[in-house]
Amino acid sequence: MPRFAANLSMLFTEVDFLDRFAAAAEAGFSGVEYLFPYDFPVEEIRARLDANKLEQVLFNLPAGDWGKGERGIACHPDRVEEFRAGVDKAIAYAKVLGNTQINCLAGIRPQGHDCATIEKTFVDNLKYAAEKLEAAGIKLVMEAINTRDIPGFYLNNTQQALAIREKVGSANLFLQYDIYHMQIMEGDLARTVESNLAAINHVQLADNPGRNEPGTGEINYRFLFQHLDRIGYQGWVGCEYKPATTTVAGLGWLKTHNAI
Repeated sequence: MPRFAANLSMLFTEVDFLDRFAAAAEAGFSGVEYLFPYDFPVEEIRARLDANKLEQVLFNLPAGDWGKGERGIACHPDRVEEFRAGVDKAIAYAKVLGNTQINCLAGIRPQGHDCATIEKTFVDNLKYAAEKLEAAGIKLVMEAINTRDIPGFYLNNTQQALAIREKVGSANLFLQYDIYHMQIMEGDLARTVESNLAAINHVQLADNPGRNEPGTGEINYRFLFQHLDRIGYQGWVGCEYKPATTTVAGLGWLKTHNAI
């Protein structure tokens, strides 16, 4: 059965961010992920991981001004130097926190640039990040996101991600497959994951509609968890959902779906 990591940007939000590490451990999680660590001293996060015997699984490259609605800058031709500086910053954090994979958010398609320029920028930035991260012993993943939740998001389906990966041509670039986003954009979840298993290094989950915990929507997570086990998926599954009530009250899905 896959290992499940608590996404601290979505779960245990009833408490301050640094206190969510203890809450995740108390709830039975052995790994954590979240959007970004950069607002906190890296040594403080490391201390929370150690105190609660947690593995740092994943975080994202710096993604622009999140509070103003930016959702990544990797496809923005006028933000290349900022992107590259963000790669260095992410590596510095990862070396202390111990995670061996970092996610790249493509961003919302910028206005005023043609499609070829946007794609070339994204491909070139991924090449740069993949090489730098590989030298640091860290894998790069990229995530396709549905255009209902984030209108205009540049990378939005598996086939596009695979085509970009081929153009990048790096053995250190993988897919982060978010079941919720891909249920909305393409469906055919089990076959897609199985067909592209070698390219997928991280999986995330939420049910649809609502983006709540498994068992609240249309996705057959009991089957999918068994399927991931059957096809030999070895990575983590990040629990990136919005609890329907509170995090702890909704954690019953782990037992009802045979996830623990």
